[in-house]
Amino acid sequence: MRNELQIFLTSLMFFTRMPCPSWIDHSEELLNKANRYFPLIGWIVGGTAALVIYGLHFIFPPSVCILLAISVSVLLTGAFHEDGFADVCDGFGGGWTSERILLIMKDSRVGAYGVIGIILLFSLKIFLLIELLNFDLWFCIKSILLAHVLSRFISVTIMFTHEYAREDATSKVKPIAKNLSNKDFLISLVWLIPAFLLFQNWWILLVIIPAYAMKVYLSAYFKKWIGGYTGDCLGAAQQITFVITLLFCLGICKFI
Repeated sequence: MRNELQIFLTSLMFFTRMPCPSWIDHSEELLNKANRYFPLIGWIVGGTAALVIYGLHFIFPPSVCILLAISVSVLLTGAFHEDGFADVCDGFGGGWTSERILLIMKDSRVGAYGVIGIILLFSLKIFLLIELLNFDLWFCIKSILLAHVLSRFISVTIMFTHEYAREDATSKVKPIAKNLSNKDFLISLVWLIPAFLLFQNWWILLVIIPAYAMKVYLSAYFKKWIGGYTGDCLGAAQQITFVITLLFCLGICKFI
């Protein structure tokens, strides 16, 4: 039990800015197991955003509620995944060789591709969530939870089916778990199931099709250009799947 608590707190420390006990260190062994709780982190971040929306919708209009909820989720994660998305936009937008792509992604500066990508990303999030909130408060909340959990699970599937980019693995980059066992994958899947049960309608299961299709495409794209994935690639996949999930929920909201 204590070991599982250590693994969970390692995941919480790595994927969020939430305070953790001082006895949790940066063990590579624990970090490799921490991804089993990545979808659970989605419950924490998504649940916090949902609470913000629910608490503020009595006072403020939908646009203000959504902007504040997104702001809180960004603060909780330290824009960890958004940063990865921006780096991928810059790297794959401005690089034409694997070496150049990886070099650009490691640069702390944000280029035009990254800025444009982030603007479009947040615009989509804001408008989609406003429309969902205008449709129905509880459907919006369930959609947010599903998007946060499913998008993180998709990142886990990339780690499970593909290899870390070898060239990036030999350089001094941010720590990231590179190994995922069958046990870790199955545990991560467990956290996804309740997100679907929230809707109590089989239609929502169809979101797996576009989400997994995007995973297959992104994985192949990353492998073609850099020989695998990096931490930034996982962040980009999480953000893109988040938007795809919201798009799907908005598209079928009248059928559920």
